[in-house]
Amino acid sequence: MSLISIPPAPAAPSPGPGPGPGPGPRSSGSTPTRDAAVDLVRAACLIAVVAVHALMVGVSVQGGEAVLENALESWGGFTVFSWFAQMMPLFFIAGGFASATHCRGLRSRGVTPAGYVAARLGRLLPVPLLAAAATTLTLAALTVSGVDPETVATAGWRISQPLWFLGVYVLCSALVPAMLKLHERAPRLALALLGAAIVIIDVARASTGIEAVGFANLVFVWLFVQQLGFFLADGVVVGPRAAVAAAAGGVAWVALGFSPANLFAALNPPTAALALLGVVHAAIFVALRPKLDRIAALPSVQQATKAINARSMTIYSWHMPATVLLAGALLLASQAAGAGQGLPLPLTGEWWLSRPAWLAAVALVVGVTVAVAARLEARVLPRLRLAAAPSPARTSLAATGGAGGVLVILAATGAPLAWLAGSALIAAAIGLCLEPRQKAKAAPSRRP
Repeated sequence: MSLISIPPAPAAPSPGPGPGPGPGPRSSGSTPTRDAAVDLVRAACLIAVVAVHALMVGVSVQGGEAVLENALESWGGFTVFSWFAQMMPLFFIAGGFASATHCRGLRSRGVTPAGYVAARLGRLLPVPLLAAAATTLTLAALTVSGVDPETVATAGWRISQPLWFLGVYVLCSALVPAMLKLHERAPRLALALLGAAIVIIDVARASTGIEAVGFANLVFVWLFVQQLGFFLADGVVVGPRAAVAAAAGGVAWVALGFSPANLFAALNPPTAALALLGVVHAAIFVALRPKLDRIAALPSVQQATKAINARSMTIYSWHMPATVLLAGALLLASQAAGAGQGLPLPLTGEWWLSRPAWLAAVALVVGVTVAVAARLEARVLPRLRLAAAPSPARTSLAATGGAGGVLVILAATGAPLAWLAGSALIAAAIGLCLEPRQKAKAAPSRRP
């Protein structure tokens, strides 16, 4: 009996929500049917990501010096916590589910693979570009105003860290048409090949000691998890046996030394443990789906889910800048009141007791920031006209540029100039997805 049961005739896919954070391109004709459980999971994962990032931000004054750090790194329970709080595999599964239904819906209306990619990139990239531009200006202003360069560098690095998701998601979205076609022809083979590539890279990284080798899994791990979403979109049942086997495999992989035990550390570079966690997440989703459907049908939950998903890319792009700025404001206020007064050291009892208030403050500041950013987006985004029939070369270059912009920022650890260069690459990628401007006057014909 197979651990993943593929039905003899997959259920006809219904067009679903756009893949990943942010709404997908709206289709003409009938309104797409959204999957309530998937929408609820996407919204819940986003809130979990924001909450974990907020908990990681630790600000204090130690030895007279301002310290901005990842507060959870030194927490003894962080590793165990990571096995329950690491939501990125589930996030990519939900994105894969949405990608399959959305791409099939557009394909049935004659949209080319390049058209799908241009539409996705045209929706995914503009919102984070606005956030990146604002971050660039803020870091530059702090530098000019005389703020300690080390503090500016730390702020730029902390803000940049969640951007890895954007770079990876751009590549995964660009590969959706090809990977979906491979899935439809040979679903198990596609998953097996991706799994084999992940294992080979992990073993090569561990045996050679060259960490850079592992970064190839930024593509293979998340494509593997995205494929799991394709299976769910086909009505495939991922059962408890698959979950148990995957969990055991993940524990063994850690025990053999091929992955960090902390699944947040395992993001950089990603390992097979995250791919196996994706199988566990898929099985849990299948088991809880009836209950999730009932919860998602509640009017209050429905409204909250709709509101969060409508601005999901905005929330993801702006939550870290808003959180770091809030931490900086808190630090300035405490220094004005006295050296470090009112700022408990991270992981102390007082610090843990203050976390509910901190999370509430982060929720408020992020909410206000998103509302302001949404008004700016409403002025800018409607002016963008995506290309109706782009060439595959343009969309490939756009995907490379979008992911490359993120890579530049991360490789330079969030330095202000890197933010500027990365923003320029992302802007160029967006330009490649837009409809070329028509010439003002047609060239005169040479025919008599």
